[in-house]
Amino acid sequence: MPAYASIFASFRRSMTVLAGTASLAISLAAMPLPAVADDYDATVKDIQKTMGTVPAFISQFPRAGLPGAWAELKAIELSDKTALPPKTKALISLAVAAQIPCSYCIWADTESAKQAGASPEEIQEAVAMAALTRHWSTIFNGMQVDFETFKKDLGGEKSAAK
Repeated sequence: MPAYASIFASFRRSMTVLAGTASLAISLAAMPLPAVADDYDATVKDIQKTMGTVPAFISQFPRAGLPGAWAELKAIELSDKTALPPKTKALISLAVAAQIPCSYCIWADTESAKQAGASPEEIQEAVAMAALTRHWSTIFNGMQVDFETFKKDLGGEKSAAK
């Protein structure tokens, strides 16, 4: 690798970090004020009501972030009024967790998938699909396969013409 490539990569990483820092600063300035104690207390009560308990890790989560984090979790993962049924969401989450990897999530998502009616074969297939996707993604990215050619090879020009 030419020395210029290494310098360019280092410069690009530095610029990415600076841009990300600037973006974060702008985002933080626009954020609403932290949740008040009433929001936190109401959230903890709702967690207790919904789950039958308040997991110990909740006390380690930032108080100001808990109301929003819980609302997001309830609205997407725990709701049965979403586009995806609970079993599908649990299998997707398990597949992602296997790739991260996160032993906490793998355990919890496997249990959720079972409770939602997933069979052992469905659980195995979800994890195998995650592995297969990761495998081919590594191939395509590592070999720097041309994206436009890839799309054309897989019929991308046909779907664009429809």
